[in-house]
This record gives sequence, structure tokens and C-alpha cells, in this order.
Amino acid sequence: MNLQEVSLFLVITETRSLTQAAKRLNISAMAVSRRLASLERELGVRLVQRTTRSVSLTQEGLEFLPYARALVDAETGARALFSPSTQDAAGLLRITAPSGFGRRNILPLIPELLADNPKLSIDLQLSEEVVDIVGRGIDVAIRIAPLKDSTLIARKITDNPRVICASPAYLNAQGTPRSVADLIQHNCLRLSSVPQWIFEREGQILRVSVEGRFSSDNVEGVRELCVQGLGIAQLTRWDVREEIQQGALIELVLADVEPQALSVWALLPSTRYLPLRVSTFIDKLTSSLTPGINAAGR
Repeated sequence: MNLQEVSLFLVITETRSLTQAAKRLNISAMAVSRRLASLERELGVRLVQRTTRSVSLTQEGLEFLPYARALVDAETGARALFSPSTQDAAGLLRITAPSGFGRRNILPLIPELLADNPKLSIDLQLSEEVVDIVGRGIDVAIRIAPLKDSTLIARKITDNPRVICASPAYLNAQGTPRSVADLIQHNCLRLSSVPQWIFEREGQILRVSVEGRFSSDNVEGVRELCVQGLGIAQLTRWDVREEIQQGALIELVLADVEPQALSVWALLPSTRYLPLRVSTFIDKLTSSLTPGINAAGR
């Protein structure tokens, strides 16, 4: 398979235009069309639907996309292996992560990653949306929610259980819940995406309906109002680690349930080859989180 044609296919998927791909590669639109047709003949399938204004991937094109990236990345890695001048991570690293976790735990790593790897660029997308990482060309997705079955590769980075917490001022005024039943008496600050609070009891998941006067789709909003003393919140440990360490929030322990055992995961496209830019980021994130979780544990 001609790797130049594979690389051209990737440019087309990024620009969604044969004309724009031609401009980026500094070749004619006719040459782009000819090389794409050659790749399609090689594979025996149509990869792209062409119109007068834009192009879109066929189902076969979507299925080929992660393999195309793997082929190009493997070639880049092989060349770098024998080139002393390119031992650092290079290329565009595309990351997606939950907004609250990303702002606190990924953004602070970016300056050092870029400083240590002059040929590296980073596109960080912070969103609560679960995106199609293959279709959008994402190198690595950071996930905290329980993982669903998929063809993606999951690498555990660190533990991140759900915890309930409140400010000292709130607990002094309203008292401290000791069991699940006590939560009924409290104002519970809720994430819109988690309508019930989740615990574990004897290895089984327990979902508890709670009431409160405030909910948000944003972790930072729930955490801020919790710090201000408006109620009790259930978030993950890494969402409130700093506030608990500083005493702004107190982690609560209920006698009849355990926190749900979640983890921070790195999800990768289903390829064997892992580009250096991806492994460098995962190693950096893992090393930044591992010591802290031990210090924050009970």
C-alpha cells in the first residue's frame, strides 16, 4: 500500500475537500483525485463520497480511518527510531476529556509537554459529550464514567471513586449524615447527568434518589456551591481532591454503603501501534496523578 496515498486520504478526511487537500499538499486537485482513486482500487472499496462542494467518508472510509492513521504513525515512529534528532514526541496530539477534570489535571501539564517536545502540537477538547474518537480523529480520550463494551483499547490511569462531601459550615448548620437514609434530610447538589447518587453495597451497585434545589451539567458549578455551603455533593475524588486537602470540603463516610469504585481511563483507537506523542502524554498524566491519589486516599 502506498503510504503517500494513505497520508493523502488522511488530509482529505481533515479538510473534507479535495481542493483544500490539494492546497495543503501543494499539488493539483487532479493529482489528489487520481491518488485517491488509486488507493480505492488498491483496497477494492470506495472510501469517499465526492460532491461538487465537499466530500464525506463512506462506511468503508470510516472503518479504514484508524488503520490509515496507524500506518502513517508507524512509518513516522520507525523513522524516528533511527533518527537522534527526532527522539521527542512530535505531530498533532488530539485529546478529549471531561471539562472539569481536564481543566484541573490536563491543562497544567500542557506547558511542560510542549516545552519538552518542540515538535509536538496539542488539540485539547474539553466536553462532557462522549465523542466518536475514531470518526473525529482523536488520539486519546480520558474517561471517568464506567466503560461500555467497545472496540477501543482502555488503559487504567488511576482510581477515582465517587465521594460525597460538604463544607464545614454546612455540616455545622445542618448536621452530618451517617447513613443513606439521612440524605433525605439534606439539600443535595446534583449533576444533571447523574440523576441518582450511586454507591456500592456488598459488591452491588445501589442507586439512591436524592432531592435538592440546585443541579448543573457542570462539575465546577456543583463543586463551587458545595464549597459555599449550599449543600452536599457527590463528585469523584479527583474533582474535589484539592478542596478536601485544604479543608474547604470534608469527605463524608456513610456507615451502610461504600463509594462507587470508578477509575480514570485512557481510551485509544483499536490499533496495536501507539504513537510516541500518545504514550508521552499518558505517561505524563499517570505520573501527575498517581502520587496524589495515594495522598488523598483514606
